[in-house]
Parts: sequence; C-alpha cells; structure tokens
Amino acid sequence: MARPNARSSHEVPTPQGGGIAVILATIGISYAAFCYLPTDAAAPPLEFPIVTAAVALIAAVGVLADTHPENIWLRLLLQTLAVVAVISVLPHDSRVLPILPLPAERIALVIGGLWFVNLVNFMDGLDLMTVAEAVPITAALAVLGLFGFLPPPAIVVSLALCGAMIGFAYFNRPVAKLFLGDVGSLPIGLLLGWLLVLLAGNGGRAAAILLPLYYLADSTLTLIRRAFYGERIWQAHRSHFYQRATDRDFSVSQVVRRVFVVNLVLCSLAITTVLLPGLLITIAALVGGVTLVGGLLVTFGRGTR
Repeated sequence: MARPNARSSHEVPTPQGGGIAVILATIGISYAAFCYLPTDAAAPPLEFPIVTAAVALIAAVGVLADTHPENIWLRLLLQTLAVVAVISVLPHDSRVLPILPLPAERIALVIGGLWFVNLVNFMDGLDLMTVAEAVPITAALAVLGLFGFLPPPAIVVSLALCGAMIGFAYFNRPVAKLFLGDVGSLPIGLLLGWLLVLLAGNGGRAAAILLPLYYLADSTLTLIRRAFYGERIWQAHRSHFYQRATDRDFSVSQVVRRVFVVNLVLCSLAITTVLLPGLLITIAALVGGVTLVGGLLVTFGRGTR
C-alpha cells in the first residue's frame, strides 16, 4: 500500500505494484510475438534475454524501493548493473555520440541511462502521468520502426509496452485504484531508454531527444533547482513542475491532459525529423519542441491564477 504523506498526490492508502502486470505482459507478449518474426528479423540470441534479465533486476530494485526506501546506495548499485547490462548488448556499429571513442560513448550512455531510469521514476507521481508519457512515445517508436529506424524486435517491444500501459490506464485513471510503484516505473524507464538509444543509434538522434523532452526538462530543471538550494536531491519531494501545478489549482486531469497533448506534438515533431531529414527541419523541430515544453513548464509553475 502507498500511504499518503506530505509529498504524496493521493489522499487515501492505495495499492501499488501494478507495474508487475505491465512488465510481465510486455515481456510475455514480446517473446510470444518473436516467434512470428521472420528468422532473419528475430532478436539476436543473447540480446533480448539480457535486456529481460536487466528488466527483472531493476524490477527487483523497485520492490526494494517500495518496501525498504532507505537502502539508497544498494538500489543505485543494482540500477547501475542493470543499465550496464543493457548498454553492453547494443550493436557495435550503433553510435549515438560518434565524436567520442566507443568506450567513452558507452560510459556516457550508462550515466545517461541511469539518469533516465530514475527520472521516469521521479515523474511517476500523478495518476495517469506515466501513461500519458509512455503511450505516445512507444506508439511513435513503433511508427519509426516501421520506417526502418528500429529493428523488428524493438518494434514488438514498443507495441507490447504501449498496449500494457493502455490496459493499466483503466486502473490508474483519477482517482487511481492502483499505482505502478517503483517495481513498474523503473523497468519501464529502462525499456524506454533502451528503445530510445536504439533509435538514436539508427540515425534518429533528434527524435530520441524530442520524444521524452517533457520528462527530461521537468526532471532535470527540478534537480538543478534543488541542488542549487542545497536540498537532498535523492529524497522524495513535491517540487516537480507537474506537482507544483496541482498545488496551484490545476486538477490532476488538467495536468495530465496537457502533458499528453504536448507529448503528441513532440511525437509529431520527432517523426518529422526522421522522415524529412535536414538540418533546418531538425533545428526547427528542436526549437519548436523546447518552446512548447518551456511554455508548459511556465504554465504549470504559474498555476491557474
């Protein structure tokens, strides 16, 4: 049970751990669907099983976080191992930061992956928030995969995760009857991060930034602000922009609806940068995405008044 406290957005004890069903459905359906892929399109023998093992490990970290939140450093160590496992199975010819030597790039991806996993967890603090983020992203990833920017197994995983999150939405709609819990948000972050890195490595770098841009901006700016004021950045809090919005008279539905619409526009911009490659279009899409997300953050910061 997730019991309300000063940092919570819910008012009554609510069951958590719904992420177990989301992850089991995603992994199970993915493996079942792999059987129908052509032989030459199937996942490499060790790639997805290693990703699955990493997802299971980080889900176990989520159980630890849900039951023993004080074990911060042990959780961080296990999260790092899971991210390292996922980065280690990336194709050698998949380069996200080609200006760096391959070892340096992989180290940067581990650090970035660790941050991404945790920011998805940080942002899972409002009913339907993770649904409003994960569903558009995974749908857009599947579309981009159909145009050749993701391998077939990654398309399958994108669609499976998208469907699982749509199914979870029924239970998580305001007022939520069930939460993901860290056991769900952490592995969802790991799967999304893996898919986005694959997209970036296949020529979709701008798209890989645009798709999760709202989450990246909200979490990163909040972290910088908290660090600037000397707060303990690893402790739970209510200072994310979306949380401040609910404290300033926005309803949960109003916040989530705005995030969902912004994510739909970001997905459109991301798909545009891939299907219409060009420096001017990419710059215009990135500027448009930053402006859109910045406007939403300002709106949330000011409140309805």
